[in-house]
Amino acid sequence: MHGLINRTIQIFLRDTYGSEFWARLARRIDIPVEGYEAMLHYDDRSTEVLLEAATALLQRSRETILEDIGTWLVSSHVGKPLRRLLRFGGVTFTDFLNSLEDLPGRIRLALPDLQLPTLDLDDPGTGQFALTCRGLPGFGHVLVGILGAMADDYGALVLLDHLTGRDSETVNVRLISTDHSQGRSFTLAGDA
Repeated sequence: MHGLINRTIQIFLRDTYGSEFWARLARRIDIPVEGYEAMLHYDDRSTEVLLEAATALLQRSRETILEDIGTWLVSSHVGKPLRRLLRFGGVTFTDFLNSLEDLPGRIRLALPDLQLPTLDLDDPGTGQFALTCRGLPGFGHVLVGILGAMADDYGALVLLDHLTGRDSETVNVRLISTDHSQGRSFTLAGDA
């Protein structure tokens, strides 16, 4: 597993639940309190151990924690670069959804050795979308958090439903309104 994934989980847990919580979790799984190096690679089991310890200490489901990570990735100060990358997907929430298939390739431009799941969007033009991901179990729950936060970012109102298949996860997106609220401002120039 790419260290960036473990490091992201670590920073989410530390930022959300505090440094003392993170230190206790680190001791529980026998890693240094400094945690993971973002650019190193770790055994895939290390991510599972990290998530299992977090679920036990927080008494929350793995799915809920992963969804919270997705929301945090887009809405926290740490997630500003990811939010910008995602907003480059289009002017509307529908444009954004239709750009998601290209997201793993865009991220690989910056991090060539980061393996993300493949994303396939089914858009029948009815306001109901099916986003299927393959290759990283649990990522569908992260997507639920990301999609919910991005809908808010665009001012859209959506209903999200996660389904687990044999070798994939699908997030069904029902677009209720494209202009439910003001949304957050975004310019291509950024903070220039």
